[in-house]
Amino acid sequence: MKLKELSLRDRALFGQYLDLSRHELSVYAFANIYIWEGLFTISWAVISGSLCVFFRDKLGCFLYLAPLTKKIKPAVISRAFLIMDGFNRNKEISRIENVEEDDVALYRELGYACQCKSHDYLCLRDKLTDLKGNLFKPKRSSYNYFIKNHSFQYLPYGLKYKNACLGLYLLWGRQRKEKNRDVVYQGMIEDSRISLEIFLKAYPKLDSLVRVVIIGTEVKAFTCGFRLNKDTFCILYEITDLSIKGLSQFIFRQFCRELKEYRYINIMDDSGLENLKKVKLSYRPERLIPAYIVKRNHA
Repeated sequence: MKLKELSLRDRALFGQYLDLSRHELSVYAFANIYIWEGLFTISWAVISGSLCVFFRDKLGCFLYLAPLTKKIKPAVISRAFLIMDGFNRNKEISRIENVEEDDVALYRELGYACQCKSHDYLCLRDKLTDLKGNLFKPKRSSYNYFIKNHSFQYLPYGLKYKNACLGLYLLWGRQRKEKNRDVVYQGMIEDSRISLEIFLKAYPKLDSLVRVVIIGTEVKAFTCGFRLNKDTFCILYEITDLSIKGLSQFIFRQFCRELKEYRYINIMDDSGLENLKKVKLSYRPERLIPAYIVKRNHA
C-alpha cells in the first residue's frame, strides 16, 4: 500500500475522520499532527474505512494515534503493524501511540500489550479565569503584580509578529536551559522550536487562536491553541520572558477568559518532566487523561 504524504490540503479529510468519535487527548486534532512535519515524515492511508497516520524518522516508524474510525477493526490494526514492520528492522519499534483509555480494553482483548505513557491535564475553564481560593492565591498575586506594574497590549497575532515570537522563544529557551541542564530536556526545547515555526507559518489554516503581549514595542509573551471538541480547547504554547514577574499568569488567564464557549481547557501533557508536572498540577486539573502505547504482546 502506498502512503500519502501529509499536507495542509488534507485538513478537511482529517477533520471528517477526527469527528467520527469524540476525543479528549490533544493529539487528536489536525494542528497537533501537522506541526510535527519538521521532525518526522508524516504519511497516511485509509485502510478499510479507517484513517491511519504514520510518523517516521531515523529511528523507525510508528502510528501516531489510533486508527480514526467509528469502530475499531482488528484487520486494520494488523495491517497497520505490517506497514510499520516494512520500515522497522526491529519490529519492537512498531507501535500505536496515544491510544485513548476507552479503547484499551478492546486492544487487550485482541492480545495487544497496553501501557500508559503520559497524561493530558484537563482543567475547568472557570477555575482558570476566577482563580478563587487560597490554592490560587499565588497566581492571583502574580497576575495582579503584572497588571499594576506594566503598561502592555494584549493583541491578536499576525504574521508581522512571527519573527518576534521566534526570537522570544529563543530567549525563553535560554532561560529554561540555564535552570535545567538535562540533555533530554534541552533537546525537547529545540524540537519544540521547530514545531513552533511550522505552527506560526501555517496558523491561519490550522483553526487556531494566537495572542501576543507587547510591552513597549517588543513582544514579551505569546500563547496559542486550538479547538479539540465542542467542550474543550487545547493550549499548545505559552512562551514568555521569564524575567517579567506575573506575565505568564497574566497571559494564561487572559487567554482563558476569551474562550467562553468552552467548558474545559486542556493544558497538554508534561512530557515526563517533574517541573512541568508540578506547574500543571498547580492549576488543579479536573482530570488527568491517560494516553497509552499499544504493542504486540510477546509474552
